[in-house]
Amino acid sequence: MAVALLDLVEHVLQVAKQALGNQAGKPESGGLPREAHIAAHCIRKEEGHTFTELVDRLGLMPEVCDRLGIHPDALPDPTTFYHSLDRYAMYIWRALLRVSAQQLPQSGHVALDSTFIERQQASQHYLQRCGRSVKTIKATTLTDTESLAVLDVHCCIEREHDTKAGPRVVRRNADDLRSVAADNGFQGWNSEYEVAALGVEYLVHYQGSSMMATANNALIRAKGYTQRWMAETTYSTVKRT
Repeated sequence: MAVALLDLVEHVLQVAKQALGNQAGKPESGGLPREAHIAAHCIRKEEGHTFTELVDRLGLMPEVCDRLGIHPDALPDPTTFYHSLDRYAMYIWRALLRVSAQQLPQSGHVALDSTFIERQQASQHYLQRCGRSVKTIKATTLTDTESLAVLDVHCCIEREHDTKAGPRVVRRNADDLRSVAADNGFQGWNSEYEVAALGVEYLVHYQGSSMMATANNALIRAKGYTQRWMAETTYSTVKRT
């Protein structure tokens, strides 16, 4: 178990440094390297610990502390890790996701889909202080249909329409894509034009039963549209964990 955890720490540190780029290392104000914070959060999620339990567990793992640059007798306060989770902008976590996905084989054929994810229950005091009462977040993802790796994610709380969010996610990953399969919620002439302009085949299911819609749907099914359900598998896995 300890060896597996050390391997996890080493791998996460390497991937985090790639994702952080020039921001890797210690901040000017001092403290732990930024990649060490990310590795600590991965340990916490992997082991299912709270922030307090994470610090207690690190005190019993001198080798892990050595790789994170932490002295076992001078561990950070749990609030240090708690606040660092919100300190990084979304693009940092998105870059970490992208670099992580690159460790797996990619086919270039992806499923574009969106789902609503419940937020964790927040206290009434926090909701009143921030002036928000958001209960769900809409997530639009790109999922590789062979490896089931989530290549990119776009989150919003304003119920952005699929025809707006979809092309945005595809645009960020267009260089690595060959085809995108999406349901009729992503169907729109402007979305199809934008994706086609990126040189990516857009396998979108048309609404209705007209001859044109029927012919198009039959054609895209032959090209691999039926693999779109792979996105639902990733959503099921994420929501169960």
